[in-house]
Amino acid sequence: MKKEAPATLEYQNNLWVGCFSAMASPCELLMETPDKSLASRLLSIAEREAKRVEKKFSRYRNDNVISKINNAAGQPTQVDAETALLLSYADQCYQLSSGRFDITSGVFREVWRFDGSSNIPSTDAVQALLARVGWGKVNWSNPIFTMEKGMEIDLGGIAKEYAVDRTALLLRPYISSGVLINFGGDLCALGSRSDDRAWEVAIENPESHAEQVLSLVSLKSGAVATSGDARRYLLKDGVRYGHILNPVTGWPVPGAPRSVTTIASTCMEAGMLSTFAILEGEGAEAFLKQQGVEFLCL
Repeated sequence: MKKEAPATLEYQNNLWVGCFSAMASPCELLMETPDKSLASRLLSIAEREAKRVEKKFSRYRNDNVISKINNAAGQPTQVDAETALLLSYADQCYQLSSGRFDITSGVFREVWRFDGSSNIPSTDAVQALLARVGWGKVNWSNPIFTMEKGMEIDLGGIAKEYAVDRTALLLRPYISSGVLINFGGDLCALGSRSDDRAWEVAIENPESHAEQVLSLVSLKSGAVATSGDARRYLLKDGVRYGHILNPVTGWPVPGAPRSVTTIASTCMEAGMLSTFAILEGEGAEAFLKQQGVEFLCL
């Protein structure tokens, strides 16, 4: 197993910048404090929590609760309170999205590999997986979870945002000045910068191959999440296939925006809204306006 690089902490532009890797993403903590020992402590808390969430909820491991559920072969699994919280949240997302946000749809990765190539799966290959997808087939009665043999759950669409919110909760008691958490583009601001200045968050232009900035979002508190196909997609015959799939069909949503960024009080809420918007396809912007949230839709 490849050894992870240690976290780094540097002072740049009157900010302590802490960096580490977790959840297959670059993670960053911006801290407006002159106190290096405090910055180091905050970075340690953030890294420890991000990696704890990853270890517990990653589908790539064979030693955690997700592996236990996915290998239960149709037998019931009793889960702890934190796992129950996320399962209940996933259930709520499924209901609110009319079945389009579905944590059992991860099995589509067996035929969809969004690596920028032109390798589109066949209709038959996608169709063959539909029998193994559907939150409506599971039995979730807290704390007991049961699903059919061959099905899987994947919390990849929830866990990173959850890690941001959990980290924010853990850092709050220690801070008296502004902190910005950034886990792979999912962000949360804990207070404004000095002189009540906002944090300026750059939103990447998915049309650009040079990480061009599409827009700047000013954030004093709250969270930002972005969903889209800037990095994970397939391209064939001029058609771009984004990585967010409709679990009912097993195919990307027609007419979906290239990118949706939302601002909300928590990262989980922002992530839910941006993903829901993608799943609305051409109705994304109307959906976001209906929710009354700040957003950027391309």
